[in-house]
Amino acid sequence: MADNKNGRDKKAHDDERRQRERDMAEELERKDETEPPVDEAELTAFETELESLEFPATGTDVVAAVGDREVESDDGTYTVEELVPDTDEETFRSPTSVRARVQRPTVAAAMKQIVEASEMLPNADLRGSQREAYEKTLRELKAIDADDDDEGIQAITDWIVERIRDKEKLPGSRAVRRQAAKYCRANGYQIRNDEWLGI
Repeated sequence: MADNKNGRDKKAHDDERRQRERDMAEELERKDETEPPVDEAELTAFETELESLEFPATGTDVVAAVGDREVESDDGTYTVEELVPDTDEETFRSPTSVRARVQRPTVAAAMKQIVEASEMLPNADLRGSQREAYEKTLRELKAIDADDDDEGIQAITDWIVERIRDKEKLPGSRAVRRQAAKYCRANGYQIRNDEWLGI
């Protein structure tokens, strides 16, 4: 593709289209999960409040605009500030992407801890596939441990944060899955080899 205005415009348009497709696919994937404990009407009202922001928006922008907004779930009440990392490193492409984050408050709160811990690392970039793998591991723990107090999610979150502090680097997504599988097996949860945690 030529490096001219038309070529750059086409690339930007293609990038936006691919991101929209990824957002939609992620939303569809999440529909089958055990945790959307947040009421749909509340999420719609929340998404409407976000329309005052200009997107893409950083986590800092979202927290500044609606950080004190409360989101009620089956697990309790959270503020947006407890679920969205207050950082410029976290970027949301649309109100829908913020909504997707807060509709799973247990996982969102865990990812906030991990993202904020990773900020102290000089060359760490917790985006893309590694972040998705961390989040998927936490969602799988939520599905396995749905009736408990999310001890598995907290145990793995603590483990990741400790590794970041002790080793001064992000643990690989495979290591995180392995640690989650180890936790599950130690606590009597059966994991098949064909499952995400079956590593």
